[in-house]
Amino acid sequence: MKNFSWGHGVVIALAAFMIFILSMMFLFPNGQKNSEMVTDNYYEEELKYQDVIDAKKRADQLEEKPQYSQNTSGITISFPKDYNNSNTTVKFVLNRTDDQNLDIKKSVQLNQAQSFMIPAQVLKPGNYTLRLMWTKDKTDYRMDFDVIWK
Repeated sequence: MKNFSWGHGVVIALAAFMIFILSMMFLFPNGQKNSEMVTDNYYEEELKYQDVIDAKKRADQLEEKPQYSQNTSGITISFPKDYNNSNTTVKFVLNRTDDQNLDIKKSVQLNQAQSFMIPAQVLKPGNYTLRLMWTKDKTDYRMDFDVIWK
């Protein structure tokens, strides 16, 4: 049997490294089948992100903020009872983290109780990000909620 030299060690290390890289190439992409970008217009929306930051900051400074709750009939978003919804437009986007085909985007009107509901029939079990956006007197507000629908 031959003596083990440093040349043999270099060849073994190089072969192990190549096997590692090839296994990462073929095994790692299989775990990422459902990863999608949150939006198709990523770069255009990135340029507008300062407006989002400002809208979130304005929403955080409100004394009474909209609240969300969920029960078996769906997700309810409730604005404060004394909220005057004249000159107000309300939109929401419910992004599914693993499948953009389950995303929901809609403009809504508040009911007499200053709230609206997202019915359970349109929701599938999983994780969502609820983005609530409203404009009151030409001022934008935005709040984000993490939702786990079971």
